Amino acid sequence: MRIGLRSIAAALAVTLAGACGTPEKSSPPPVGSAPSQIQRGGTLVASVRAEPRSFNRIVARDSTTDLLTTLTQAKLVRVNRVTQDVEPWLAESWTRSDDARRYTLKLRPNVAFSDGQPFTSADVVFMFRAIYDAGTGSNLADSLTANGKKLEVSALDPLTVEIVFPDPFAAGVSLLDNLPILPRHKLEAALDAGQLANAWGLSTSPTDVVGLGPFVLKSYVPGQRMVFDRNPRYFRRAPDGQALPYLDGLILEIITDQNAELLRLEAGQLDTTETAIAPEAYAPLKRAADAGKLVMHDLGAGLNANSLWFNLKPGVFASDPRAAWLQRDELRQAISLAVDRQAFADTVYLGAAVPVYGPITPANKKWYWEGLPRPSPDREGAKKKLASIGLVDRDGDGMLEDARNRPVRFTLLTQKGRPELERACAFIRDELKNIGVTVDIVTLEASALIDRFANTGAYEAVYFSPTMTGIDPALNPDFWFSFGSAHLWNMAQETPATDWERQIDQLMARQIASPDEAERKRLFDEVQRVFAEHAPVLYFAAPRVYVAVSSRITNLAPAVSRPQTLWSAETIAVGP
Repeated sequence: MRIGLRSIAAALAVTLAGACGTPEKSSPPPVGSAPSQIQRGGTLVASVRAEPRSFNRIVARDSTTDLLTTLTQAKLVRVNRVTQDVEPWLAESWTRSDDARRYTLKLRPNVAFSDGQPFTSADVVFMFRAIYDAGTGSNLADSLTANGKKLEVSALDPLTVEIVFPDPFAAGVSLLDNLPILPRHKLEAALDAGQLANAWGLSTSPTDVVGLGPFVLKSYVPGQRMVFDRNPRYFRRAPDGQALPYLDGLILEIITDQNAELLRLEAGQLDTTETAIAPEAYAPLKRAADAGKLVMHDLGAGLNANSLWFNLKPGVFASDPRAAWLQRDELRQAISLAVDRQAFADTVYLGAAVPVYGPITPANKKWYWEGLPRPSPDREGAKKKLASIGLVDRDGDGMLEDARNRPVRFTLLTQKGRPELERACAFIRDELKNIGVTVDIVTLEASALIDRFANTGAYEAVYFSPTMTGIDPALNPDFWFSFGSAHLWNMAQETPATDWERQIDQLMARQIASPDEAERKRLFDEVQRVFAEHAPVLYFAAPRVYVAVSSRITNLAPAVSRPQTLWSAETIAVGP
């Protein structure tokens, strides 16, 4: 999961890599227009909503660092964000053993990092060592495990890697889409010294940030922009054999205010944005599209929905008199009953959204559970839930108090400068006021907000936009398993804090190991049932995904998951 980061993140389906013992190899996928029709050169200008937290994806999972990594690094395999196919990338082929646990990957020959150093199997082994290193504390570690267990990785020769899964793993090598390959020759010394967590911080010279991706970081001006040049050593070729990327360069403007971003897109100062456009931006951008200034893409309902969760870490409110009710299931169940989801979709997203009741939206046709409980708005039912834990209106003023006559009140954090998040929080506040609960909304800059819930744990409740890393639940162990670093409400538990989390752990362990797709679906339906019963995270609506880009952009393949346009930046081209 990306925390809006990677908060929650690229949404993908999965195909198993290879028949048993049978090699797989394919050419790079088609990229739209015929190569002879694609104009080379030029610079694309895009926007991001937040500063990167680091240049080091090993330790930072925010969406801007993740995008920077997509542009400057490469993976062994890639899951295509549009076709959902697993594609050979740095690994040109692989074979699988009969027990579906051992994979042998053949790496592409003659591949070099952007500084000229050759890429070999030693870099792959280094990356697994780096992310599994306890001292590093990598957020990638749990997304590269099978049932919470590490993979065994070894170099058979400079161009051959063997990866052994500890248990059968249904998603196969698609798991490796979670692994960017960073340069051993630049970072191994920091790992050996126990300093990898501090390597490639934002003060690092861009020339030291080398990689295998289509672009290299040329400059970074905090609060303003990141500038990238094409990587002349990039290994991928267009179908006609010419070098990729098509672009000479790419600029990421850092624009934290959504309205300012919209104005610059309308004015032609931006070619595209990292995220889909907000509902209130649709009308003016559609007018610009009708005038030929922009091109609009309607990608349908989204795979991810913004979400509300409470801090459920045991003991975190030990000195707080609200501890008796602030972490109770009944509070979250009451909120779910109090919020009218259709009205939420109409108000927050101006009607361009569909009501949802869990983390898997109807857009994820393979894994969505049709039997998911869909509570209707019920204020009286919500009040009864709260009364069952001692929260009632004791003085007749319409507002609830606890047993000691203290008001039922909590603080909800969200990101500043994101109108749809702020509108959502205001809607939730007003709905909860109708059942006697007071909500105080506090807006924070993205980095400060993420630090609160991901690091310090100093929060009561959050409304934010984490995104799932993959469509297949096997690719999101960091969210579903209690040990996960994106288990939002209580991250990285040593042992499950509750019986229901232990139950989900057990179901997910069986789900990711089963070779039977029907059984996997049945087990994941049960996971969603348990999740819905205890509601650790609340979901209200999944927005439709609209992408607006400059009319000079060609060869674009927009995806419903973030980043919608830049996930395959090497194949994008621009005209005059």
